[in-house]
This record gives sequence, structure tokens and C-alpha cells, in this order.
Amino acid sequence: MKEFFSIAIDGPSGAGKSSLARRLAEAFRFIYVDTGAIYRTLGLAAFRRGIDRKDEEAVMELLPKIKIETGYNEAGEQRMYLDGEDVSEQIRLPEISICASDVSAHQRVRTYLLEMQRDFARKNNVIMDGRDIGTVVLPEAELKIFLTASSEARARRRMLEQKNKGIEENFQDVLREIEYRDKQDSSRAAAPLKAAEDALVVDTSDIGFEESFRLLAELVVTRLSPEREEQK
Repeated sequence: MKEFFSIAIDGPSGAGKSSLARRLAEAFRFIYVDTGAIYRTLGLAAFRRGIDRKDEEAVMELLPKIKIETGYNEAGEQRMYLDGEDVSEQIRLPEISICASDVSAHQRVRTYLLEMQRDFARKNNVIMDGRDIGTVVLPEAELKIFLTASSEARARRRMLEQKNKGIEENFQDVLREIEYRDKQDSSRAAAPLKAAEDALVVDTSDIGFEESFRLLAELVVTRLSPEREEQK
């Protein structure tokens, strides 16, 4: 009998994975794990040191020299630490998004960080989001969701999110960045972005956050209720 439950949410950049996963984790009292933040933190470390992020050997040499940690604040929000510094805000900058995509394309890098991600699921009920959670990180997850939306819809959401932080961005620039990440993540040799065979595909292009949340919450209840019933 399995002690903990795992929910995997995959999908392209800007599909709403993080916001929806956080909301679901809060609603169902699961631990939320943003795996993309781990790669963003590594990308930030490489960026700060002027390392060629597309050079796998250089990135691998960097990994043992830095300390990447995750933590949670009083609100249950995941925070990322690089060598003891809280970099949770810095890793969300557009240029770091590209760095994250570059470093995450390396198979050896992904293997190095894989154990950190799986360890969360061994010790907690988790909702984990990323790009290869259902296919590679947690292939035995009780529920797998592939969340997607059109590139235009994702670009508009990204602009609104940045505007709320006081950052103004050009729509075409944001769209190009999203399309770059889509191509990079889908075509890479190491754990390419794709839906697991048993994943439920949810397109949020034409629905808002609350409707998306209700839809995903129903999926969670439907899938996990029988599992918990069996434990009684």
C-alpha cells in the first residue's frame, strides 16, 4: 500500500502550471514542488558566472560548486536558495527563463537533479509541475495532467503577470521567447516536453483561471478518492 500520493502536471511555459499547481496543493493540502524553479536556479548560477549554458561539461562542472536548496515560507510558497541566497524573484526574469531552458536540455544535468525531485515524492503527498514529471520524474504518479494553451494565450498571460509586478514587456518579444522555449523543450534529446501516454490533456486557451482550477480539482477528486478509499 502506497503511503503518499503524487500528482504530475506537465506542459509548456506559460500554460499556468505553477499557479494552478500551487492552488491545488493548497486546496488538497499537498506539498507543491516547482521543478522548473530548480533549473531556473541553476540557470541563474550559470548566468552569473558567465558559463556557456549550452556546454554540458561546463554546466556539470558548476553543479558540485553550488548549493541549490528549496524551502517554504509561512504561506506554503516554495522559495529557492542559491548558496544560501533567496533568489526566488531573480529566477523569474525573462533572461533566466532562457538560461533554464538551456541547462535543462542536458541529460547529465537532468540525471544529477532527478534524485532531488523524486525525494520530495517519497516523503510527502506532492503536486509537482514541470516538463517531464509524468514521463521521467514520477512515471508512477497517481494522476498525470498535461496542461497546455496556445502560444498567443500564454504570451498574453505572461505579459499580465509581469505587468502586475511592474514590468512592461513587448507582446512580440514575449511571444518569441515562448516559441523559443517550446521548440527548445520539445526537440531536446534529454526528456523532451511531451504528454505521458496516460496523461489527461487539458487545454486552457479559452478558459480562465477559476474554471481551469475547478476542472483540475474535479480530476484530482475523481482519481484520488478511490485510492484513499482502498487504504481504509
